[in-house]
Amino acid sequence: MHLSKRILSLVVACVLAAVAQSSVAKEVNTLKLNAAAPALNLPGVDGKTYRLSDFADAKVLVVIFTCNHCPTAQAYEQRIIKLHAHYREKSVALIAISPNDPLAVRLDELGYSDVGDSFDDMKRHAKRRGFKFPYLYDGETQRVSTAFGALATPHVFIFDEQRRLRYNGRIDDADTKTPKSHDARNAIEDLLAGRPVAVPKTRVFGCSTKWADKRDSAERSVEKWNAEPVELNKIDAEGLRELAANKTEKFRLINLWSTTCIPCITELPEFVTVNRMYRRRHFEMITLATDSPDRQSAALKVLRENHVSCKNYIFGNDDRDKLADALDSNWEGPVPYTLLIAPGGEIVCRWKSEIDPNKLKSEVSIWLGKTYADRK
Repeated sequence: MHLSKRILSLVVACVLAAVAQSSVAKEVNTLKLNAAAPALNLPGVDGKTYRLSDFADAKVLVVIFTCNHCPTAQAYEQRIIKLHAHYREKSVALIAISPNDPLAVRLDELGYSDVGDSFDDMKRHAKRRGFKFPYLYDGETQRVSTAFGALATPHVFIFDEQRRLRYNGRIDDADTKTPKSHDARNAIEDLLAGRPVAVPKTRVFGCSTKWADKRDSAERSVEKWNAEPVELNKIDAEGLRELAANKTEKFRLINLWSTTCIPCITELPEFVTVNRMYRRRHFEMITLATDSPDRQSAALKVLRENHVSCKNYIFGNDDRDKLADALDSNWEGPVPYTLLIAPGGEIVCRWKSEIDPNKLKSEVSIWLGKTYADRK
């Protein structure tokens, strides 16, 4: 009996210790200068698996930790593309690695993107950006990212022919502005010329690496958002005209739906995701129930079941012609129907049936802008 209690106590202690450990932020030590390049064994978006030996013929190896969603990383993408194009015929190999655990990224951290950091998202992102260099996924184990000590996206490591680290730091000294110090390029030139790297270490700037220990934060954020109050208010024709005029600095995404429309209800969670991604920017999500006003309670029930905590309205009149005339005269009546209205009232996008979530997020993120230079 006493032995059973002792075993139980040990089990409880181990569980508590594991929980406590999971709440402590991961400590990462960045690879020291002159250290050997850590081993690679990572899948690429092109279907291949890459190892260090695949780049044995290169005099210089450039490893850049980057990702899909980070606005700083996106600001540097064209420079990474140009860097690869400029040096790939000069015995310089360049590879990019995404270090992030996709489940550790909060939805509101995706406000400058339309994709997350999953392997599938990486494939889609690399294809549309036209990456010609290997783009590798380390989000599952983060073993390689830990060995390098990747602190942020982007973070650059440059190795000589013996695969010893000769540079660690940033690409240059500016993300959305014109750079004054081309630090990574200078390091490559020094190595190709057989010189010691003049500036072997710089600070890094960008989004912090999303280690797996941040999953708890991502999960808690969803719980917090799900607990937000959900309300449904009546709106008249004048109120709809004001929504359409959009005399704000925000882009307004307005979704017309009905409790009698199964596709409308099915896609509500997608709009919830979009709202959580972009609402910290110049963006506003609005739903408009086209049901009869006497179905307000039924509509509110559906919204609450789906945690739709944006601005929700129901037209206070059974006359749909008046609704259309006030909001968008091009609406022919079927739902779902969705509008993206720019500041000043211009309707820049219409979705006349169910949305494609990927295309909708792509459209919204393009209008809002992908980098910190586009602070909308």
